[in-house]
Amino acid sequence: MPLSLPVPVAGYFDAANAAQAAQASLHFALDATVADEDHIHTGTAEIAAWVADVTAKYACTATPTAVREEHGRTVVTATVAGNFPGSPIELDYAFRLSGDRIAHLEIA
Repeated sequence: MPLSLPVPVAGYFDAANAAQAAQASLHFALDATVADEDHIHTGTAEIAAWVADVTAKYACTATPTAVREEHGRTVVTATVAGNFPGSPIELDYAFRLSGDRIAHLEIA
């Protein structure tokens, strides 16, 4: 059974997995933040640069395997495979939405 992801979340995964950083950033609010690898990326320009950097550095894709609602967030568990030690791994992507955009994403 396919997962039912909110539209901006599904759009983010689709674009990021296709290495389309600018397209991925369009699913975020203008002042959105992303917390990943002990860094905070703020705004769509920084988020697009982060997606491009991660894609180039790790050549990775994230395949959502589960989704749940938790404390006002949409938490997506994904299998992340790429060019890094231990690949593939399971990561949780915790999205906070604002309307039809992603306001915050934390990856752990």
